[in-house]
Amino acid sequence: MRTVTLGSAGPVVPLQGLGCMRLTGAHPSADAAVKVIHRALDLGVTLLDTADLYGGGSNERLLAQALRGRREEALLCTKFGVVRTPDGLGVRGDAGYVHAAVDASLARLGVDVIDVYYLHDRDRTVPIEETVGAMAELVTAGKVRHLGLSNVAEDDIRAAHRVHPIAAVQAEWSLVGRSVEEVVPTCRALGIGVVAYCPQGAGGLNLDRPPPPRPPHIAGASATLAEVVRAVAEDRRVSPGQVALAWVQQRAEVWELPVVPIPGTSRTAHLEQNVAAVDLRLDPAELTALDGASQPG
Repeated sequence: MRTVTLGSAGPVVPLQGLGCMRLTGAHPSADAAVKVIHRALDLGVTLLDTADLYGGGSNERLLAQALRGRREEALLCTKFGVVRTPDGLGVRGDAGYVHAAVDASLARLGVDVIDVYYLHDRDRTVPIEETVGAMAELVTAGKVRHLGLSNVAEDDIRAAHRVHPIAAVQAEWSLVGRSVEEVVPTCRALGIGVVAYCPQGAGGLNLDRPPPPRPPHIAGASATLAEVVRAVAEDRRVSPGQVALAWVQQRAEVWELPVVPIPGTSRTAHLEQNVAAVDLRLDPAELTALDGASQPG
């Protein structure tokens, strides 16, 4: 697996990571999920992405199980800030919670340090300078190596970066989810990499198998886009999902900044198919057709 530096001050990471959210509850046993993670490490997919929200912490505990004896092979990323409330989900970004959240994640993950620690979502009741300032204290304390932000606006990115260097911004980026392109110029200017979740449209662009339940913006993807993705896939003799991944991967060249997709899967066969897409290069005509059928924003 080829690698790239995630931002000017970030870690060296593989060109593709693994989103681990789907591994919680996707198998009758944790052992099957652990095998997916081990296969990812064997293939060089060493960037593993989780969050304290996923499975109520069970996703982090799953990674702890999978990384016993293999911790040094992995670049471990987790997120904090989205909390469960009696009414559903809320957000917290106060300094005290930042410190409590990282200690809880470290315990569940069974590690001494987290490689990239993300603010999962912005708490609008707390200045982002306070949140990132507390995160910076975690770096000083040796609990975290690099900082990241998820689902944030341009002003948030600039304000956070003034407090402490941000290695990565994580956001949805796919042919059916391109709103991140509004902040990409800021990331490029500040030397921040982009980690793309849902690069296959939450599975909606895996047109060769039944789609999972999808958000409205994915369910509303145009029929034209599906036709173009399928046509490129058939011409290249690859899967539509691989075409979707290749398009995201080549955003790095279009925007001149590191872009690392983290497709999620619960099956080894799909993992291997995703990894194969790292070597798929779409030509200019294919990129133009896909861009034309896609809908930025």
